[in-house]
Amino acid sequence: MSAVTVIKNEPLGFGFISPQFLPPGMNEYYLRNQQNQKPEGYYRHLTAKEIEILVKNDNTCDNWDHILVSQRFDPHRIAKSEFYGLVRIGALEELSLRHHDLMLPAGITSSRIISSDLGDNVAIHNVQYLSHYIIGNDCILFNIDEMNTTDHARFGNGIVKEGEEEGTRYWIDVINETGGRSILPFDGMIPADAYLWATFREDTELMDRFFRFTQESYDLRRGYYGTVGDNTVIKSCRIIKDVKIGPYCYIKGANKLKNLTINSSSEEPTQIGEGVELVNGIIGYDCHVFYGCKAVRFVLCDHSSLKYGARLIHSVLGENSTVSCCEILNNLVFPTHEQHHNNSFLTASLLMGQSNMAAGATIGSNHNSRANDGEVVAGRGFWPGLCVSLKHSSRFASFVLIQKGSYPAELNIPFPFSLVMNNEKEGRLEVMPAYWWLYNMYALQRNAWKFRTRDTRIRKIQHIEFDYLAPDTVEEILDAMALLEEWTGKAYLSVHPENKESLRTRGRRLLLEEKDSLREIPVYGERMENSHRPVLILKPAEAYRAYREMLLYYGVKNLLDHQEESAPPTFDAWVESLNSCTQSRLFPQGRTSPGRENGWYNLGGQLVPGFKVKQLLADIREGCLTSWRDIHQRYDQLWEEYREDKLQHAFDILQILYPEKFDLEVWRTMLKEAEEIQEYIRNGVRKSREKDYENPFRKRIFRNDAEQKAVLGSILDNSFVKQVEVETRQFNERLAKAGFGGGFYATK
Repeated sequence: MSAVTVIKNEPLGFGFISPQFLPPGMNEYYLRNQQNQKPEGYYRHLTAKEIEILVKNDNTCDNWDHILVSQRFDPHRIAKSEFYGLVRIGALEELSLRHHDLMLPAGITSSRIISSDLGDNVAIHNVQYLSHYIIGNDCILFNIDEMNTTDHARFGNGIVKEGEEEGTRYWIDVINETGGRSILPFDGMIPADAYLWATFREDTELMDRFFRFTQESYDLRRGYYGTVGDNTVIKSCRIIKDVKIGPYCYIKGANKLKNLTINSSSEEPTQIGEGVELVNGIIGYDCHVFYGCKAVRFVLCDHSSLKYGARLIHSVLGENSTVSCCEILNNLVFPTHEQHHNNSFLTASLLMGQSNMAAGATIGSNHNSRANDGEVVAGRGFWPGLCVSLKHSSRFASFVLIQKGSYPAELNIPFPFSLVMNNEKEGRLEVMPAYWWLYNMYALQRNAWKFRTRDTRIRKIQHIEFDYLAPDTVEEILDAMALLEEWTGKAYLSVHPENKESLRTRGRRLLLEEKDSLREIPVYGERMENSHRPVLILKPAEAYRAYREMLLYYGVKNLLDHQEESAPPTFDAWVESLNSCTQSRLFPQGRTSPGRENGWYNLGGQLVPGFKVKQLLADIREGCLTSWRDIHQRYDQLWEEYREDKLQHAFDILQILYPEKFDLEVWRTMLKEAEEIQEYIRNGVRKSREKDYENPFRKRIFRNDAEQKAVLGSILDNSFVKQVEVETRQFNERLAKAGFGGGFYATK
């Protein structure tokens, strides 16, 4: 325990920078002056009359010559305050500042100010200790116990200042509790950065580059002051130390804020609320942290919220996420994550976005080895249901829904859009591939719409793919279809060993043409659970056909977009433009053979072909990209190219489904099938939502149908159902125009 040091004959407010860290010819204010640049003559000394008024108002100062003020300075607006060191005060005029229901006069009362710069017309009242801060214009600081900056403040960045030991640097242990994937936070970090740093650990040269990019992004000299941007309100807080606060920020009732950057702007203001304790972190623009939340060693990305006692520790939480009443430890979570429940727990995981955790879910909380080195990796749309308990190490494809249950062993679920069930009565794991498409179309369609419409970011630094049908999920579908073919063929062979066809050929025929034959033949998965229990695949034929529909729908939608953008006069002209777009990219740098790109990466929500990620890493390693700014610019470039990358991929997928020559007749066949799929989507959205209105148990809580309609409305009133009806009509109109005259679409 450190003791109180007694200091004699050393004036308070001076010696902020130790002499050994001062450049030759510089004083302790040289960095402060760079941070708060004012024109020559802006500040002046106090007049004798002003000093007299200040003293009469019960103000004290060790030396009034150290107080500098602007021309529009009214000494009557300062009372019962103490000043130490060099204090510079902007305009103080006869006016008041209002924020919501709080209105305070501009001025300084009952406060202790140490070596700080105060902007124009600030309202600083009852601030017990304000030291080494630069306060912007029109700010309110009210009822604050301590607001202090040290000479070695890092403001949440994972750097070390001059003269500091390496051991003082703080890391964030994402994904793995042992620190094997540790990253250094920095202002402006997005999930893509964290993912690259945490994933490619075997590349020591790459790791060294990331380390140096972070360390070299900041001025390591000692002596920077904490800053508070214009129009910021801070009230009823206890301790604020080494915090950089942006403009238009609102902080109220915080217990402790230490070593932070809090980004904020007039367009995207950030708010920090009651009982909050935040230490060692970066907070993005338009974030909200309220009601007793705790966060330590963290990055909270733009437009995200922590509420109601949430704990975020050693984690990066992506954009547009909301977390409340729960605990999140050692995670990298991509954008649009939802977790709202007091008894949910998430640890040592990589969640790739659009995820939702229900009450009672404990993900990775059961250590089933001697060390806490397990991990959970889940693709987009991960959704563990009520009271789900999962063990490390497990992996899940995209859009996996897990039914309530305590799962006894590690899982590997390769089927996207599937439902996973722990059937304890039968002693087996059950998986229904394509469940979302088959039985929960409303949620699938609405989630994609919801994520997109709720993305109100002005600064879209992290690019995000919101569509549930995209290259990552499509590649998972192809892998899942191959497994269904193989395992179905094995199931049939176990009953008919005389069959000589290959497993996949026989399985494909059964799944497509002989569905009835599978009703009596159970299909079992392999290598999906680390146990001796069987894994039963439910409805394999229905899932296989659903997967095929999803592939075709994905392909047609993307080609349709290209056709409408290019506006070709004839089908042949369109095919020529389509071929020129895709063939020119058939052998891009890094690719050694033709064919589709099947190794897509999810970089924090942005999908990138594998060969381009490989080139990105090579450019970092070889010095072509020399900073995080350069890397972010490459992300932007990759995002601009993504539309064509996805178009090529979609064209490749359609050629897998229809390997014959791509001519007008084949295209019209695809359009007709897409129209049927869109109708299936429309009906699926309506039917899956209609269940909520027709459920007899729901009906029993109402006296009659009229009361139910008054409370819930009807299916016809549902705004999203109406929206899908409109989208279906518009999509069919697009299809009708896409057939280039003649044939089915010309006569509709």
